[in-house]
Amino acid sequence: KLRRHKRIGEKSVLVTAYDYPQALIADKAGVDAILVGDSCGMTTHGFKTTLPVTMDMMIVHAEAVARGASNAFLIGDMPYMSYQSSNELAVENAGRFIRAGMDCVKVEGAMIERIEAIVKSGIMVMSHLGLTPHTRAKMGGYRVQGKTAKSAEIILDQALRLQDAGCSFLLLEAMPTEPAGMIAEKLSIPVYGIGAGDRVDGQLVILHDLIGLFWEFKSKFVKRYCEAGQLIQQSLEQYRDEVKKGVFPAPENFYE
Repeated sequence: KLRRHKRIGEKSVLVTAYDYPQALIADKAGVDAILVGDSCGMTTHGFKTTLPVTMDMMIVHAEAVARGASNAFLIGDMPYMSYQSSNELAVENAGRFIRAGMDCVKVEGAMIERIEAIVKSGIMVMSHLGLTPHTRAKMGGYRVQGKTAKSAEIILDQALRLQDAGCSFLLLEAMPTEPAGMIAEKLSIPVYGIGAGDRVDGQLVILHDLIGLFWEFKSKFVKRYCEAGQLIQQSLEQYRDEVKKGVFPAPENFYE
């Protein structure tokens, strides 16, 4: 379906999910694909970065999402150091995601040899270029990538080599609209963006950003569709007040 979207010019909708209810809701909403992102380290576990996330943590999240989603295409995010050291490790960990119910794995960076090995084992790969959180320190922190003609050409060259290596999809993060769109036009595989403008083949957004679970911080590229965090807090405050005042539980909440 995702490849067909590219052929006919239909945008694909991708979102993150990390547990069963999130996946169930996203699936019912009709999103095309769900990324079980290593961003769970920040959204769910409270880490400052994604680097502490392990394969064991990711598999727990992947299995929960797979139980909740029956229609969406599922992508497992390979965490830091789960593929970098050897082809064998990369294939083994990609296989763990497939056994956990994923349809595809996401690999950061232009890891040509690793991606070739994973693809050769029969597993689909989504590559991830632009801002890559695993190597953000080398990039000078969380900064927009591909702003100069030279850097955009480097990313395009990497993208073409990844496509030749057999990757099925590409994710571009934190890039200006023009270079991201140019890459999407030159590649035959679907190219998605997270903060990469509107000329790519589809959009990925972190669920917690989309629904306002973390309302203290908002990235420029995120549109907030509701304030779920504030709604949850208000509901808990009302619950607290009603318990303190003896309003809840009321007779209609009693068992006879």
